[in-house]
Parts: sequence; structure tokens; C-alpha cells
Amino acid sequence: MKKITEEKQFHEQIKREELSVGIFTTTWCPDCKRLDMFIGEIIEENQDKAWFEVDKDEFEELSAANNVMGIPSLLVYKNGEKIAHLHSANAKTPEAVREFLSSI
Repeated sequence: MKKITEEKQFHEQIKREELSVGIFTTTWCPDCKRLDMFIGEIIEENQDKAWFEVDKDEFEELSAANNVMGIPSLLVYKNGEKIAHLHSANAKTPEAVREFLSSI
């Protein structure tokens, strides 16, 4: 999964025609660690999507502009527009993440 290190990378990533899934996370978040335990398998199942990771603490303004209030949050973009958002409260199990992705 691509780690965003500059805001420019983020904007390039979300402009893609294919679905891009951004995982907003931090290094200290217990729920993010839980997501790490199963997200690799879900990424393997969804290779038709471009995956990237954004550290919410490093990109506070970008996170706020995308309404990321809690972490982890999964946001889906296509052609520069956010088309779906799985808020942190609903991103705690593999089943919830799979259901979210299948609804897009």
C-alpha cells in the first residue's frame, strides 16, 4: 500500500479513474492496529482498487477537509471526488470493511 508523504501525492492519487481507497490512520491508534491485522487480506481481495495510506496526524488539514473525524477511516475516491466514507466506528471488523467495499 502506498504511503502518502506529500499532499501533492494525495491529490494525484484521488484523480485516478479507478477507485482509490485511502486509509486514514495514525501510529498510536489501537483501532488502527486492529485494522492492520486484517486489511492486507482485504487489499488482496480488492486488487482492482488503488490503495493508499494517510497519517492523520501528519496531514491534519487534509484530514479535516475530507471530514475524517475518527480513525481509522476508509475513504473512496474516483476522478477526484470522494464517493464513499467508512467512518472509524464502522471500520473495526473485516466483515464491516468488506460490506462497505461491496456496496461501492
